[in-house]
Amino acid sequence: MTAVPYVDLIKQNQALRPRILDAIDRVLGHGQFINGPEVSELEARLAQRLGVEDVVGVASGTAALTLVMRALDIGPGDEVITVAHSYVATATSVSLVGATPVFIDIDPETGLMDPQLLAVAISPQTKAVIPVHLGGIPCLMEPIQEICRAHGLHLIEDCAQAIGSTHQGRSVGSFGTGCFSLHPLKTFSACGDAGFITTDDQDRAALLRRLRSLGHRDRDHVDVASENARLDTLQAAILLTKLPHLDDWIVSRRRHAAAYETALRPFFELTNVTEGSEPAYSAFVIRHDARDALIAHLASRGFAAKVHYPVPIHRQRAYEGMTPPQLPHTDALVRRIVSLPVTPELESSDRDAIIDVLIDWSRNHA
Repeated sequence: MTAVPYVDLIKQNQALRPRILDAIDRVLGHGQFINGPEVSELEARLAQRLGVEDVVGVASGTAALTLVMRALDIGPGDEVITVAHSYVATATSVSLVGATPVFIDIDPETGLMDPQLLAVAISPQTKAVIPVHLGGIPCLMEPIQEICRAHGLHLIEDCAQAIGSTHQGRSVGSFGTGCFSLHPLKTFSACGDAGFITTDDQDRAALLRRLRSLGHRDRDHVDVASENARLDTLQAAILLTKLPHLDDWIVSRRRHAAAYETALRPFFELTNVTEGSEPAYSAFVIRHDARDALIAHLASRGFAAKVHYPVPIHRQRAYEGMTPPQLPHTDALVRRIVSLPVTPELESSDRDAIIDVLIDWSRNHA
């Protein structure tokens, strides 16, 4: 077994176990397992924290993306521009509503949507744009916003990995309609699947609350056919227990990232941060041509590393029927990236040991 895992899903929850169990017990006591008071409380506290008018809790990050597109009336015949360097849910959510994902290439320095390529990809069928704040690094939002405004396009932010990230002092998810995941591997995590949507449009928030609950306006009336995508009260209760610790966890992630940045920049190519951004670092990504050998070497020394993601979406079997777009920067990048451990549970001594192993390896593979 790896001595230092990439992420420890037990350690964080064990530290909060008594409070988590108390929160669960309160839900068991009041019995409101669907849309219980903890859901509303979590939504209100997240809205205040992120500086948005409303938050709508949902069952997952994928559900967040899918419901937002339903709410925006995106469907068959429509196109949604996004990137292929992301988790597949960014695109499958588009497909689930019957629309077509259109992939553009990334900025090779940041690995994020390149705004310069966005305008030329717009067609009469384009309905929305989904920039992805991958690894908790915010996209360059001002030009993306301007292009969306100029062409009358919906701006949907994929913030699945980015809660706690800011750009120009604003939270991600506040530039457009934000879609967040609270999966156990995220910076702020449930004990299972969960997610939420941010919006400044109260009518849209009301529609999203109907859509997450099979289209119900009330118990006996359904306005529109939709799915069951509610946030469980139990998960909301657990998340409320964790929320007070989020700032400290993000500080810890940034501290690890700063240490990696300072020590590794002379030896490795690193993923650059968008100017004016403060990432939450769900991942810290370095690059090397001998990526697989590097990961194997780390594992031999007891340190786990991952790749997010080795197969870009346009190369996945699910999309093999479409004509593969020309994405040279995406295809080149995914062969070189390595995600290093950066969780709050990572001991600084273990992080420094990882740095030493990496520098030693680099010197031998110059």
